[in-house]
Amino acid sequence: MARTRIPVVGGWFTDDDAEGGFRLLGTRCSACDAVFFPREDTYCRNPHCPGGGRLTEVPLSPRGRVWSYTDGRYRPPAPYVSEPSEPWEPYTLVAVELEAEGMVVLGQAAPGVGVADLAVGMEVEVVGGVLNEDADTTWTTWRFRPVDTPGGRS
Repeated sequence: MARTRIPVVGGWFTDDDAEGGFRLLGTRCSACDAVFFPREDTYCRNPHCPGGGRLTEVPLSPRGRVWSYTDGRYRPPAPYVSEPSEPWEPYTLVAVELEAEGMVVLGQAAPGVGVADLAVGMEVEVVGGVLNEDADTTWTTWRFRPVDTPGGRS
């Protein structure tokens, strides 16, 4: 039986944009042209917005440049859920400045990409990934992968 694929957060990304690729989804205010991620569906968060605009969904840049990065080598403390009997696997976090929007988005690096593989200013692309899975469900999320790694070119 195939696992059901469920986004970790609905409406924040899609793997079926018009170009057939994975994209983060944000919102744009029609009054001030500000773009938000995570998406904002209630009001414009720009304090300088004149108001009266509509918020519409927009796909965000598929590429950007590493702004910063670090690794998570310890199990998070309570109240975060972490099964103590399971082995802890370190992960790499990447802050990426998106190409067109100029905003910084945080996400995990793709599997196999560690801090030794990253450098500030390096070009990366957003790709789909798996956060967790069990016998019935695969929870999907976004990851960042260097563009110049094997398999990293679109």
